[in-house]
Amino acid sequence: MTIDAGTGSGRAVIFDVQGRQIAIGQQEWTHLSEPDVANSMGFDFRVNWKLLSVCIQEAISHAGIHSSEIAAVTATSMREGILLYDKDGTELFGMANVDARADREVKELNTLYPDAERRFYEESGQTFALGALPRLLWVKKNRPKMYEKIASMNMISDWILTRLSGEIATDPSNAGTSGIFSLEKRQWAPEMARELGLKDDIFPPVYEPGTIIGEVTRKAAEETGLSVGTPVVMGGGDVQLGSAGLGVVRPGQVAVLGGTFWQQLVNMPTAKTDPNMDIRINPHVIEGISQAEGITFFSGSVMRWFRDTFAQDEKRQAAEMGIDTYELLERMAAKVPVGSHGILPIFSDMMHYGRWYHAAPSFLNLSLDSQKSSKAALFRSLQENAAIVSMLNLESIFRFTGVETDTITFAGGASKGKLWSQILADVTGKVIHIPAVNEATALGGAFAAGVATGEYTSIEDAADSLVKWQRSHEPNSKNRVLYTDISLRWQEAYKAQLSLVDKGVTTSMWKAPGL
Repeated sequence: MTIDAGTGSGRAVIFDVQGRQIAIGQQEWTHLSEPDVANSMGFDFRVNWKLLSVCIQEAISHAGIHSSEIAAVTATSMREGILLYDKDGTELFGMANVDARADREVKELNTLYPDAERRFYEESGQTFALGALPRLLWVKKNRPKMYEKIASMNMISDWILTRLSGEIATDPSNAGTSGIFSLEKRQWAPEMARELGLKDDIFPPVYEPGTIIGEVTRKAAEETGLSVGTPVVMGGGDVQLGSAGLGVVRPGQVAVLGGTFWQQLVNMPTAKTDPNMDIRINPHVIEGISQAEGITFFSGSVMRWFRDTFAQDEKRQAAEMGIDTYELLERMAAKVPVGSHGILPIFSDMMHYGRWYHAAPSFLNLSLDSQKSSKAALFRSLQENAAIVSMLNLESIFRFTGVETDTITFAGGASKGKLWSQILADVTGKVIHIPAVNEATALGGAFAAGVATGEYTSIEDAADSLVKWQRSHEPNSKNRVLYTDISLRWQEAYKAQLSLVDKGVTTSMWKAPGL
């Protein structure tokens, strides 16, 4: 079983030893702002543990098995999110992945230590934007009594394992996103915290994915329905485990993960970082490999927003037809020509890791012709836009890494859409391979659990043996030419929209702390 704490939901997924998905339990959740704390996104560990416990129970029930048949359990999660504990191992505080409350603290750190962010990036591959250092400083300044109690810190996937086993630990792939970490050594870099006047003794042991760190306790068994004594195995960050679940386990391989956020990933055999600080570098779950990463903000969230805001009729119609709402919207969008009648969605920008902010959410170039600005056209434009931003991020990473490829592995909820997959092929000019298991992140976790129990010799071995393909999409060269022109126009439009944010006319969709 892999327990997955995503940005928009929690889930528990059970696989057999051949990598076939047996059952899933899922609960949506939200991360709420704290009163009077601007840009906060707290992780409610009390409520969310109850939801995850329901997911676990649902998965076991749907699988029709006894919990004792689960050979091992592991966890994965959105990265960057952190949990803080007291000396007794009790949670004090949690922050979700894009919590941006530490805006002033980022500015303060860059003022007091003007070269620290670049030096730390060169070692960790992370900037201050989503890292833990400014957040810890925020707690120190705004919750001083709580800060004094902090004895340990780990990431959200680690927290799940802590709840299950009582052990506080972490792994390189997720801890690396804290920014207090060495890419090369795959260990904490506490000297970074010490240099900034923060606690340097709160960092727990680091274990590689696939290591047994404990067993399910009696308390956790009572809460979740798991069996006492079930091995608890170190997992990792959702993107890196997701890459493993896609078979992207060797240098030069490329993937796009289409979830709440979209990630574009290229495996590298070294821990080098980008001189321009535009690209994020993370430890993979595979020792000896780092990943260059681009991120497209909120692509999945924007689709959910569109569905819930504009597609109520389609929701009802899809329910009557016995299909998913997105499938119906795709059928409608397939009738819209390439370019969506000129509509330019302004949501996520391409990644500029050192100075990262977005324009105000909007649709540009709408027509008064209702057919040209229909729901189907708007929906297709969002699909095209996510693919275009992914292409721009990948092109930036290819220039940095020198990687050349003709194929991209595409997974996550977005890859279920055949139209969206084809659009990605047409936009990038690459052959798009879709895996048979869309829950690639959870499958990567199952690989780690299988390594721990001796089912597989390594995560790479599991990936080579078990990753299967559902379909492939060949690019359409004529559409590729059209999308190249659309991409250029979109980039010009986005620059103009960012200038309105700079002038205070509109409000950024998301802005990194400190900007």
